[in-house]
Amino acid sequence: MTSVGYGQTALGFGHYPSCTPAAIMKILDFYQIPIEGKRAVVVGRSPILGKPVSSLLLNRDATVTTCHSKTNDLPDILKEADLVVAAIGKPNYLKGEWLKEGTVVLDAGYNKGNIGDVEYESCYKAASAITPVPGGVGPVTIATLLKHTVEAAEKTL
Repeated sequence: MTSVGYGQTALGFGHYPSCTPAAIMKILDFYQIPIEGKRAVVVGRSPILGKPVSSLLLNRDATVTTCHSKTNDLPDILKEADLVVAAIGKPNYLKGEWLKEGTVVLDAGYNKGNIGDVEYESCYKAASAITPVPGGVGPVTIATLLKHTVEAAEKTL
């Protein structure tokens, strides 16, 4: 992750976006979850996850709100979301009662004890689709890293 790589991602022409944001997009595409025109809320603003995934979603015509732990009225903002990416780095932070029925939830958090950023049981009840921790975004992130590595190596041959 460099400023050049982030800039390319934000402007929509990067070849190798950060692996976790790219993995999130691959999951959405694999399950044919619509992005265009949807309200996406990214909870997290890190330069390697929150900001790049916000850019990738925006580049795919989602209406994106980027929030964080200091966002006022986060539950009210989440009630409007069709798609939520949890990347805040706080275990079980997002609660199911904060979501509207049918929200797609991607938990990119990983905390001590194999706990995600989403309170899985309560969010599962509200979500139309949800990624678990462990076993959701993480393995796809690793696969994306390997794919990027192989593609970059092949370009140098």
